[in-house]
Amino acid sequence: MISVVIPTINEAERLGPCLKSVAACDRPSEIVVADAGSRDGTAGIARAHGARVVECPVQSRAAQMNAAARECGGDALLFLHADTTLHADALRSIDEALANRDVAGGAFARRYDKPSRFLAATCRMADWRCRRTGWFLGDQGIFCRRDVFDAIGGFREVARFEDLEFSRGMKRHGRTVLLDAPVLTSARRFEREGVVRRTVGDFFLTVRYLAAGPQAAGGETPVAVRNESQPSS
Repeated sequence: MISVVIPTINEAERLGPCLKSVAACDRPSEIVVADAGSRDGTAGIARAHGARVVECPVQSRAAQMNAAARECGGDALLFLHADTTLHADALRSIDEALANRDVAGGAFARRYDKPSRFLAATCRMADWRCRRTGWFLGDQGIFCRRDVFDAIGGFREVARFEDLEFSRGMKRHGRTVLLDAPVLTSARRFEREGVVRRTVGDFFLTVRYLAAGPQAAGGETPVAVRNESQPSS
């Protein structure tokens, strides 16, 4: 069984389509929503779609995902953002990838829900980066074996780059793969801040992280963060 973990904070508008996309996958799964005190009915929407809700006191995506993972019973874990939807064959693709015992985990190619040539180009660049380095971001739907998650110790509970830290950790326990059937994720953060400005800002944050770790990139301790606040390429 694949356990799907979804961290949320005030995601009532987006969570429904996400949960429907998981339900549409032809594969048994459990869904655990890690909610950090939403006030817009997010938890109720999750329960209405058959998800189990874990209440988290800290608005930190890493802490939320760790808390939910502790409640999961699946042999594999998929960490999915609430503003992201799966392809109908996504869970089957994870099964097929993990049938190879050399594979520790991986993620999906990512596409955005808005027609933008610039964003499409960043997605192609991200595909190249993932295949070359095995580094993935959270909005790609990171997945792994349960025993690999436990061996890594879960996500490092920092405000930023817990996804890159985790994917780099997976590589110490086996191969990682990029699945071609893409997830579709929201471009809302780019609409809010501007496509070029957000992309350039994400790039320099990532460079700072790679040079000196999460602390240099402003992400050493858990803080109240929105679920769309991570760098995206």
